[in-house]
Amino acid sequence: MPIKDVLTILDLAGDQPAAKYALEFGRTHDAHVTGLAVSFEPVVPAFAAAPMPVDYMQAAHEQAIAAANEARKEYDELARLAAVNSESRLAEILTGGPLENVLVHCRPTDLVVIGQANPDRPEPMRELLIETVLFESGVPVMLVPYIGSTAFQPKNILVGWDGSSTATRAIHAALPVLEKAESITVLVIEKKASAGEGQPGADVANYLARHNMNVTVEVVVNPQTSVADTVLNQVSDNGNDLVVMGGYGHSRMREFLFGGATREILEAMTVPVLMAH
Repeated sequence: MPIKDVLTILDLAGDQPAAKYALEFGRTHDAHVTGLAVSFEPVVPAFAAAPMPVDYMQAAHEQAIAAANEARKEYDELARLAAVNSESRLAEILTGGPLENVLVHCRPTDLVVIGQANPDRPEPMRELLIETVLFESGVPVMLVPYIGSTAFQPKNILVGWDGSSTATRAIHAALPVLEKAESITVLVIEKKASAGEGQPGADVANYLARHNMNVTVEVVVNPQTSVADTVLNQVSDNGNDLVVMGGYGHSRMREFLFGGATREILEAMTVPVLMAH
């Protein structure tokens, strides 16, 4: 199914790399792009010795709304210049509270685009937003590096493959993007050589090849670096402009494909990463 509806969660500061990527991605795929600005309402500590003044709470509320509306205004101008079918919306949440008001906007869309956490310009609750949208929206997520990206139509894509259902969902979600690529590398990382018959990753490579894609398989056995570094080295060495990978969560601990390595990948990534759960 083609990607025709994209939602991007706007930054409250900075150059809006995720929004710019989403708009250009929307232009490439002839998709409608919605910019969602999130207003983070302050929370009164439960241990506060005295009630917070009403004037303070009202001023804090107005400040949060104003910051979100400023992000919407900036997005609307970017969308106008990009000549993309678009709209902007506002979602209000309590800082540190539930994110259902964000999720209701994410679920009826094809793809959510959100920026990587920027250590120099931290956004409120960014890591929690990324995890919650990935695990609870039911929609694939495109994470954009805070340094930005100009590969709005990726040509050289790296697909992380471990045979799991989540990796499979990521590939299916990415098909409209993969079909436009010039080359695709299926990366399989194994702690030890597989004892089974056939090359690891061959089945999924054949599947993609039947969609008329140019696919190769790269198998790394017992890497001497961490899994995260192995993936990032592949991206650097091969000039990949997009990574496609799955994610999973279990019990109260949230982890992605490659286990905890994914957090390292998302912290150090230099190209967009498309993930699905």
